[in-house]
Amino acid sequence: MAGGGSALEGREYLFKVLVIGELGVGKTSIIKRYVHQLFSHHYRATIGVDFALKVINWDSNTLVRLQLWDIAGQERFGNMTRVYYKEAVGAFIVFDVTRCSTFEAVLKWKNDLDSKVKLPDGSPVPAVLLANKCDQKDGTKNDVSMDDFCKENGFAGWFETSAKENRNIEEATRFLVENILANNKGLPSEDVDVTKIKLDQPPLTADSQSQCC
Repeated sequence: MAGGGSALEGREYLFKVLVIGELGVGKTSIIKRYVHQLFSHHYRATIGVDFALKVINWDSNTLVRLQLWDIAGQERFGNMTRVYYKEAVGAFIVFDVTRCSTFEAVLKWKNDLDSKVKLPDGSPVPAVLLANKCDQKDGTKNDVSMDDFCKENGFAGWFETSAKENRNIEEATRFLVENILANNKGLPSEDVDVTKIKLDQPPLTADSQSQCC
């Protein structure tokens, strides 16, 4: 009889990711679509902050628990954002492609983010810009100018998204997590038994949680 084999050793991460932007740009819809695969036209405005949890089997050795914080659009100038942003390691900044004013507010959100939370080495947390409601846009946005805008203003990248049609939300999240993992030195993680996680972990649909505070 062969000797007992050693369990697979893996890594587990808990990443706090902010989802910020003006009121009504679709932040809650994006989170609900990503975490629960649900979409509704009738979400009420978020008051304060909500958060949801998504567990990702990133690869055979890595489990990522993504805690998505849905920050209310009217909270930007409130003192509470510093509390909400604490310990975040990444962010989505969302605007509505059908409302120019929400794009004009993007840099205010980015500056607020950069002023209130940093990585352990002092650099800004990676931020991805989401041009949401792309299923409703009239014309095509100039991708080259958007690329330049992101480079000039410190965004890791940008995606056109639609919570209604489930466009690019998985792709944008994977891109952000890749950037977070690239900065993972000094972030909370622990050695875990991957085989145990896969046995004990409920299915992703059942595991997703939503909670108000």
